[in-house]
Amino acid sequence: MIMPKTLRITLRKSMIGRPGKHRRVVHSLGLRKLNKTVVLKDTPTVRGMIRKVSHMLEVEEKADETQ
Repeated sequence: MIMPKTLRITLRKSMIGRPGKHRRVVHSLGLRKLNKTVVLKDTPTVRGMIRKVSHMLEVEEKADETQ
């Protein structure tokens, strides 16, 4: 059985001085404050959002423990 992956995404750089598009993408990922972490499913949509603001994030992949 293939285990779905999850991504731990942490906001590492401040949104101060960033373009509005970057702010909206980070906000839609669920990140509101610096150094906060969210866990999301690994989907193409989430991957595309991460790619847009990868310079501000720290991403860690892991297999989902729940079945």
